[in-house]
Amino acid sequence: MVFLDFEKPLESLFEQLEKIKQVGEEGDLDVSKMIEELEEKISNKRKEIYGNLTPWQKVQLSRHPERPYTLDYIDKMCDNFVELHGDRCFGDDKAIVGGLAGLGGQTVMMIGHQKGANTKMRQYRNFGMANPEGYRKALRLMKLAERFGFPIVTLIDTPGAFPGIEAEERGQAEAIARNMMEMAQLKVPVICVIIGEGASGGAIGVGLGDRVYMLENTWYSVIAPESCSSILWRSWDYKEQAANALKLTADDMLSFGLIDGIIKEPLGGAHSEPDKMIEILKEHLLGVLAKLQKIKPARLIEERINKYNSMGVFDTVAIEEAEPEETPKS
Repeated sequence: MVFLDFEKPLESLFEQLEKIKQVGEEGDLDVSKMIEELEEKISNKRKEIYGNLTPWQKVQLSRHPERPYTLDYIDKMCDNFVELHGDRCFGDDKAIVGGLAGLGGQTVMMIGHQKGANTKMRQYRNFGMANPEGYRKALRLMKLAERFGFPIVTLIDTPGAFPGIEAEERGQAEAIARNMMEMAQLKVPVICVIIGEGASGGAIGVGLGDRVYMLENTWYSVIAPESCSSILWRSWDYKEQAANALKLTADDMLSFGLIDGIIKEPLGGAHSEPDKMIEILKEHLLGVLAKLQKIKPARLIEERINKYNSMGVFDTVAIEEAEPEETPKS
């Protein structure tokens, strides 16, 4: 297991647990009582740590290397996944995967960012940072789903759209903007779930839907804490302060009305019990899909557009300028 800095107290407890199990097996001893006591200590320590996470610690959890990625969810949630490739314009972006799959007995279009589980695969997947062809591939698959009446599920996990000059040359901003415009008008249900990082246009390029959810230990913001710190303080040393100021946690997003709900993770984060997390997400998706599929396409589009039109609305208050007091006569 990989332990983050704030999880170090758990690491020592897990080491003790492994040693006790090993001693019990090698010496054929009954250590069940000791194991039970240690497991209780681990459970209590987990509750203590994960019940008081800071925004920066949640950012760290969202990036945990053992956290389930898009293909993990698709492989274990869905049946008969058929991956589709290419944008029919430039190439096939490996940072975004998508295709048709069976979910709870119905066909859905699954689309999401894929970071890669190891160094070699992360390079192959460009660390989940999509180029314009990735967003154009995603849009092609969405339009295909619309044509056949299949619901769309997008899983978001990206540190941002790829910022290279070649991406800008091929129309990165236009590709993201077009996706947003087209997703707003799709005639089929669209559910978006942030399963890890949700950074900037890289996330919103496949993140406009009828329902948008975040897993408990994820973040969603216009910029990553490190980048924000670099811009404001010319250093990454203030990333924790930036994470606090950005209000990027799931609780913050829900309070702002920018998402529709938070999906709870197992105690210890999604990486601690990935199979349980995948099952939780599957049940949640099936419940939401059942409700959305009862809504007629015209009303679906109207509600989706109204939902996004209402975001960021504020009132201005006119303050009357007070009349200056008379200058006292000398």
